[in-house]
Amino acid sequence: MSPEALSELIFNIANTLVSEGKAGTLTADLIPPQAKFAVMRPKDRAHGDWASNAAMQLAKKAGMKPRDLAELFAAELTNADGIKSVEVAGPGFINITLDSASAAAVVDTVLEAGSDYGKNDHLSGKTLNLEFVSANPTGPIHIGGTRWAAVGDSMARVLEANGAKVVREYYFNDHGEQINRFAKSLVAAAHGEETPIDGYKGAYIDEIAKRVIDEANADGVDVLSLPRVDGGADQDGNPLGEGDSEQREEFRKRAVPMMFDEIQRSMKNFRVNFDVWFHENSLYSDGEVDQAIADLRARGDIYEKDGATWFESTKHGDDKDRVIIKSDGNYAYFAADIAYYRNKRHRETNPADVAIYMLGADHHGYIGRMMAMCEAFGDKPGENMQILIGQLVNVMKDGKAVRMSKRAGNVVTIDDLTDAIGVDASRYSLARTDYNSPVDIDLNLLSSHSNENPVYYVQYAHARSCNVDRNAAAAGITYEGADVSLLDTTADGEVLAALAQWPALLREAGDLRAPHRVAHYLEDLAATYHKWYNVERVVPMELTDPEARGEQADAIRIAKAPEPARAAARLKLNDAVQTVIAEGLDLLGVTAPDKM
Repeated sequence: MSPEALSELIFNIANTLVSEGKAGTLTADLIPPQAKFAVMRPKDRAHGDWASNAAMQLAKKAGMKPRDLAELFAAELTNADGIKSVEVAGPGFINITLDSASAAAVVDTVLEAGSDYGKNDHLSGKTLNLEFVSANPTGPIHIGGTRWAAVGDSMARVLEANGAKVVREYYFNDHGEQINRFAKSLVAAAHGEETPIDGYKGAYIDEIAKRVIDEANADGVDVLSLPRVDGGADQDGNPLGEGDSEQREEFRKRAVPMMFDEIQRSMKNFRVNFDVWFHENSLYSDGEVDQAIADLRARGDIYEKDGATWFESTKHGDDKDRVIIKSDGNYAYFAADIAYYRNKRHRETNPADVAIYMLGADHHGYIGRMMAMCEAFGDKPGENMQILIGQLVNVMKDGKAVRMSKRAGNVVTIDDLTDAIGVDASRYSLARTDYNSPVDIDLNLLSSHSNENPVYYVQYAHARSCNVDRNAAAAGITYEGADVSLLDTTADGEVLAALAQWPALLREAGDLRAPHRVAHYLEDLAATYHKWYNVERVVPMELTDPEARGEQADAIRIAKAPEPARAAARLKLNDAVQTVIAEGLDLLGVTAPDKM
């Protein structure tokens, strides 16, 4: 019997007690939904397999002492199929012990469902637009964007496992000053000049500049001979780079697609496949910025002041109003944000019921204005728009911070990380920590084959279970004759309980936007499995005492060999663990090797 089944049973008992007039002043409308009746694993196994605080939840509404109400629940639970015993403890906890067959039923449930075990449809009918990474196309993906790639894609997979339709989206900031600075940096590099003080540095700038020149030459364009206006220098003699020119525009229009291609390649190699690659520039070229402003004006949220156009965001909880068209006629950056949200909610294909933005730590100040804009469009902040803020990543090696990238200057890029520890370790290590917390990536640890390396520890549990299958096949052990009720040892019970908790964990990870909970669950399951493997056998152990002979040797073998029905049941338990670990790793975008 699963925790979900027990929750449903407790919910039904609560309604039965009400209908029979045994629950004091409690009425059916005061009973919370089934999902609110939490069934937990007791820390002390002497307290049973599962515990519930349902009586404590309902006692005040019933006008009863929690223990008295708990006794009523206990009496009903004791008569339910699959329950061995029930005990009321402390102020009103209900401790439940299952019979062995009921506890072990999860094994067949897992094996029958396969990789769909735990998946549900409670988010079905909703389209979630999940935008993540969205780094400027002015350089390689840095380590912060790499974290969002791992967390974002894992979150998308978890949400899909909960029935949601997820649109993975990357927003290219290809309009504005950062693109101008990128082009100026390329022109300076092409001429062998210093990088402009507001420009981009790194060997990749020289690489892209050379590629632009080669591509232009192949097209019959001598890009370096195009008109170029020297921007001069500042008062300290630092070069400012060129002003507007044909040369800079030629570099821009050729280099930006090159960076797009490189970013797309990096994402694909990192096992992240986006459904939509959205270009900011299209919001202007298609007139969507003007339309969004017109919509807000019609709602009474736009006004003119000091020659500029303002969004009256303070009406919707922001700390100050926001300029969207500056007095010089140029759009403020926030104008594109307004148009982009409107586009997500009203596009013809897959309009978003929920727009989830995954932003870096430096965007915390954007939350107020973004939520105000959401409300101004008639939507619900926190429901139709959700903003997740990620924290910083520190890359460590030999106890020291790693900062230098040969290619990108004073940053660590996605390619640097995967070259050092591989995609599996990179994705797992970045997704296993709550994005609300900073994370340290220890390159030495994550490249090691040790139990201290969390991704290795989980993957090794999967590989070990596959090895058990191979050994079982060689010994002629199959599922035939399996009796899961024989999975009655303490170690068996711990594995069974861990498997039973997966569906609730998966649902919780989706609802809380917390894919790191999947990783933590996998590590707990792996630990439980490794302990089980060390004390229980599917296949008889080889004789380990070289001095044992004759009857003594046979006695050792017999002691290590479980009876066929138990061996077959343990093989099924082994394979159920294998199934769930493979499923969990896949949700994190990590492979499940069968050998290590």
